[in-house]
Formats: sequence, C-alpha cells, structure tokens
Amino acid sequence: MKKFALAAIVALVIGLGVANAQTIRFGYVLWDDCVATTNVAAALIHDRLGYDVDMTSVDAGPMFAGLARSDFDVTLCAWLPATHAAYLEEYGDSFEVLNANLEGADIGWAVPAYVELDSIEDLPGNADMFNGEVIGIDPGAGLMSASDEAMRAYGLTDYTLLDGSDAAMTAALDRAITRNEPIIVTSWRPHWMWAAYDLKYLADPKGVFGDAEQVETAANNDFVANGPAEVIDFLRAFRWTGADVGAVMLKVRGGMEPAAAAAEWIAENQELVDSWF
Repeated sequence: MKKFALAAIVALVIGLGVANAQTIRFGYVLWDDCVATTNVAAALIHDRLGYDVDMTSVDAGPMFAGLARSDFDVTLCAWLPATHAAYLEEYGDSFEVLNANLEGADIGWAVPAYVELDSIEDLPGNADMFNGEVIGIDPGAGLMSASDEAMRAYGLTDYTLLDGSDAAMTAALDRAITRNEPIIVTSWRPHWMWAAYDLKYLADPKGVFGDAEQVETAANNDFVANGPAEVIDFLRAFRWTGADVGAVMLKVRGGMEPAAAAAEWIAENQELVDSWF
C-alpha cells in the first residue's frame, strides 16, 4: 500500500512537471507601457501558474510576423483598431484577440505645454521653431505610419520625421524641456512622460491619429487551441488601468529593473491580481 501511494505521488509530480513543461513565449516592443505589461503578466504566469516564460523584444512588424509564424505564443502589445491595423489586416487570420488588457489608450504628437502652438495645422511656416524635426520612435511602429500620413495630410514639407526608439525620443524630450526649448515628439498614453512632464497633444483636426484605442492581448491560433488552458484563461482575464501600468512605468523610470518593478507592483495590488485567477 505504501509502495502504491509513493508511486502515485511520484506519478502526480511527474505529471505536473510535464503539464508545466511548456515555455510561454512573449513577443513585445520596447515601449515602456508594453515592457511593464509584459513583465507583470510573465511574472504571474511563472509564479502563480508555474510555467517558464521567454520574453523577446522586437519591433512591431517582426512581433506580429513572429506571432503569425508561432515564433511567439502571445503579445500584450496590439494597439487596435487603428495603430496596428495594417498588421491585423496582414496577419489577423493567424492569431486571436483574447481581450483588451488596457482601454482608453491614444496616440499623437506631443509638445511641452509652454509651446504656443496648439494644432498640427499650426506647424506649416513654423519649422524653424522645431529645427524642422518631429522626433519619432522605431520605424515599424504603427505610430510612425500614422505620423508619415500626418506629414502628408498637413503638408509638412519643411519637416523631417526622425525614427529612432522610445528611449532616444524621451531623451530628446528631456533635453528640450531642461533647456525650455520647443520640440515635437511622437507620443502615446499610457506613458510615463505624461506624469513626468507637462505636455499637451497637438490637435489633429483631420483625425489622422484616430480616436481612443485599446491595447489588446493577442495569441497565436495554435496556442489558443493547444496551449495550457489556465494560462489562456489568465490572459483573457488580465486587464488593468492606465494608472496601474503608469505605476510600474514610474518604478522603472526611477531606476528599478522591469522585473523588480513588476514584482513590487504585484505585491502592492494583491486584490486586483487575485481577480485575474
């Protein structure tokens, strides 16, 4: 009887090990909100559900292509319906949108509040004020595609849209504000810059940047069909607010590693976290 009981326990342990042997693969872009969201979700899948997690940072285009090819199981960084609409059209048959992990997101061009211009329509004829530059992020981002369209729609022939990265863009913004200089940056909310600086969006009367969006959780079709049900259930339930993601971003901004910031936020918000399981 004891031998049978021991064998049963060993079988159970082995069975649990096999059940949790799959590594959950996240693709994400190095935008501060997406870094925060991915690290919180990854920590919970690892610590609460017992799965190893692999996180790979890529540009938006490779992220969606990788999701379609099953290089990634999940992304929590799909801005819809507008910002990543082109990727949804190209790859949408290969993945399923599980839920909106964040509502009320938006994109546009931001300037420091002390800049006297209030609309993108005010920019023609004022290129010298901004050195003829709009400071952008990674070239594959949907925000950059929308910014290219804004350059055409508003006839900004005296401006150049500079691509780079989130980090380079915010560094340029910080330098300009330190010097009280005008600057235009491609921006989105939630982002820590809105808490750190006094900013405003330039009005977009042509509606190039669209209305408020949702940040969606998307998973490869094969993963939805065959992946661990408890992980998929969590991903369908995981949603938070701009204030939540902003709290994690500010911890990272203050010098914490993203994983440590995620862990601290989780410890501080157990009631919300428990509601996802």
